[in-house]
Amino acid sequence: MAQKQWVYGFGGGESAGDASMKALLGGKGANLAEMSKLGLPVPPGFTITTEVCTEFYENKRTYPAELAAQVDAAMAVLEKKAGKGFGDASNPLLVSVRSGSRASMPGMMDTVLNLGLNDETVEGLAKLSGDARFAYDSYRRFIQMYSDVVLELEHGEFEEILGSQKDLQGYSSDTEMTAEDWKAVVKEYKRAVERQLGKPFPSDPKDQLWGAVGAVFASWMNDRAIFYRKHNNIPESWGTAVNVQAMVFGNMGETSATGVAFTRDPSTGAKKFYGEFLINAQGEDVVAGIRTPRALTKAARLEMKETGESLEEAMPAVFAELVAVYQKLEAHYRDMQDLEFTVERDKLYMLQTRNGKRTAKAALKIAVDMVGEGLITTDEAVLRVDAAALDQLLHPTIADGYTRDIICRGLPASPGAAVGIVVFDPDEAERLAADRQKVILVREETSPEDIHGMHASQAIVTARGGMTSHAAVVARGMGRPCVSGAGDIRINMKAGEFTAGGRVVKRGETITVDGSAGHVLFGAAQMVEPELTGDFATVMTWADAARRLKVRTNADTPHDADVAVKFGAEGIGLCRTEHMFFDAQRIASVRKMIVAETQGARIKALDELFPHQRADFVAIFKAMGGRPVTIRFLDPPLHEFLPHSEEDIAEVAPSLGVTADWLSSRVKALAESNPMLGFRGCRLAIVFPEIYDMQARAVFEAACDVAEQGAAPIPEIMIPFAITKKELEILKGRIDAIAGEVFGKRGRKLDYLVGTMIELPRAALRAGEIAELAEFFSFGTNDLTQATLGVSRDDAGRFLGTYVERQVLTSDPFVSIDADGVGELVRLACERGRATRQGLKLGICGEHGGDPASIAFFERAGLDYVSCSPYRVPIARLAAAQAALARKG
Repeated sequence: MAQKQWVYGFGGGESAGDASMKALLGGKGANLAEMSKLGLPVPPGFTITTEVCTEFYENKRTYPAELAAQVDAAMAVLEKKAGKGFGDASNPLLVSVRSGSRASMPGMMDTVLNLGLNDETVEGLAKLSGDARFAYDSYRRFIQMYSDVVLELEHGEFEEILGSQKDLQGYSSDTEMTAEDWKAVVKEYKRAVERQLGKPFPSDPKDQLWGAVGAVFASWMNDRAIFYRKHNNIPESWGTAVNVQAMVFGNMGETSATGVAFTRDPSTGAKKFYGEFLINAQGEDVVAGIRTPRALTKAARLEMKETGESLEEAMPAVFAELVAVYQKLEAHYRDMQDLEFTVERDKLYMLQTRNGKRTAKAALKIAVDMVGEGLITTDEAVLRVDAAALDQLLHPTIADGYTRDIICRGLPASPGAAVGIVVFDPDEAERLAADRQKVILVREETSPEDIHGMHASQAIVTARGGMTSHAAVVARGMGRPCVSGAGDIRINMKAGEFTAGGRVVKRGETITVDGSAGHVLFGAAQMVEPELTGDFATVMTWADAARRLKVRTNADTPHDADVAVKFGAEGIGLCRTEHMFFDAQRIASVRKMIVAETQGARIKALDELFPHQRADFVAIFKAMGGRPVTIRFLDPPLHEFLPHSEEDIAEVAPSLGVTADWLSSRVKALAESNPMLGFRGCRLAIVFPEIYDMQARAVFEAACDVAEQGAAPIPEIMIPFAITKKELEILKGRIDAIAGEVFGKRGRKLDYLVGTMIELPRAALRAGEIAELAEFFSFGTNDLTQATLGVSRDDAGRFLGTYVERQVLTSDPFVSIDADGVGELVRLACERGRATRQGLKLGICGEHGGDPASIAFFERAGLDYVSCSPYRVPIARLAAAQAALARKG
């Protein structure tokens, strides 16, 4: 039986893998293999597959038996390609070790560079390079990096050692350090390791390698990685690969450099080469914000008003080669690429290419431009844009002409604007956001440990870092506005404040972040609503041509309806009439209706409500301009409309003409042990039919009023919480009778439907019977999820996170539909309903109607439409198109 292949080599003009093997080799490994096949200058190396990660966790953190021999064989091939020996004191091969899952994963182990250095090999490196300063600089970097990410030692002590050495010599920059300075730092670093670890720093290169490999696999299950996977729906089963690659050095003097680049602007999508680099540096110097990087192109340097030379000016031959490489890669992958490169003594090496993360605005422009360039089709363009990321473009921006009180300026790292209170600690950001406070995280710089706080924040501001820093890249991926490199900011964590330009801003004060301009403003700026124009409108047109599902909105007010129509809603899928009853004028009438002890008194109170209800429907029908409107009649339990505290009861009782004691007893009488499953929905109307009678009359009179003025509305009356055909028989009969009465008096007849909301398992199971009377079904998946799983949505936060982390559930069922449980009921109800009533209209109006993963399920289930909140309508339109295209294959 043939041994399973756990290790794949690449580089040196050949490769055992290619880009199609991302699931096995991870994104980084697959693309290194592909670049090797394209003949690009890739340092040789090998990839340990994602399957090893899976085996590692399935077998109590042990490796496959054959792995060590395969790694040794791959290292021997690497040594031959590099012409160096791993651990050879006279001709040392050094390697980098990087993680690489099939999806880009912030939170995974940071890269380890210069692995293989020890007291002997560093001398060999110094002789070979002719530069002892470079060799010992590399050695101190390795010790510091390995101690941090592999040994997990306290890294602050290393910073203190380095700072002390610089202070001792009077240096302001790392680049001023000499070989002797670095030797002194290395000596102190090793002492620090032994103090913290209780044993010396590992000197055997093989031990170093296996330590780094183990750290990569361990990082797959660290808190940061788990958090990112949970929020991006990345399965734990995917695992991560490990990439081991021969080192090339960007810190070998003024003819060496390192950098990151994008083939297009990841913030705007503009077709221009974009990125940053540093001379005499290694990769972490660029992304960590330790030094301020330079622009790649002369044009960018002039635009940013930088004084140092761009790469185009400093290394014109290297720049020209890099441009040729990026053009080749973009044409090959047919997508914007994110590149990492190193220049070692005027020779270019490519360390990575991947599809670059981009803002939603950039994604739209790149998709439209690439269609125009003939690189992709319109369907491919629709599939290229992350539907959920459109949320970045569907919220306010700072109004033109607003007078900006600018605290400080930085780099426009991620576009959009947001208002919030200042916080400095990511844990506090998460805690305050959980209490529904809007926060802005202000940090010196961010790191993977901050990801939970970044996710909880409205925006991020950093004092250090460039356009490709951790804060910038992660913020763009999350759709958060970000200003990075705001160098004037000085943060005083102890005092809970930051200063900039002589001003002090304290924790809890309100600021505005404009990530498009790179401004941090004092106070809450005036915002304007977004518009679907330009590239957005173009992609939406292509999406609409591709999708089958209609998209409606959940709207209870004319304003919500107007917003939704602007965003492309094709009707209202849920108008919650109870939301109309809570304003000051109406709540008194509702309460009179509830406390009424006779039908006559109840009808009198409902008569007070009637003109308001009719006016509501007139306004909504006008806003929708002849589009269908699904109106859910009164659904929640009556106790929700009553006061509950003694103070509120005492205040309200006189207006109702009752005593506080009487009202208190009425409140207690209406209290329910489980109101979600109690006296609500159609059950109220069976006992008190006059409630739905009033609402039906308001709907039909409003429809007639609007029809007389123009386009006839299409009311769809939805009876909530039904579980039997008999309930519909009773209530539909009354609704039809009122329609006939109103139409007879008004001398006109309008089309309308009466249907039901499927939100209980029994209704789904008896769908065939219910469809004999219901003319449409709308799935209320919020309550259907609660009833099917036996889970209270309000209380589930105590355990759902743990359930998802431990894979009891694959995702939060209130965010993405539980396809195997709730989804099975939806499929069953669709089949049984349409078996009874051919052409039965089927929709969904729960929160799942705006979730792309759920929309893909509804497409497969054959629903006619989804309904979601107004601001999610474009997301649903694009997701519906992507779901339809996915079904075509």
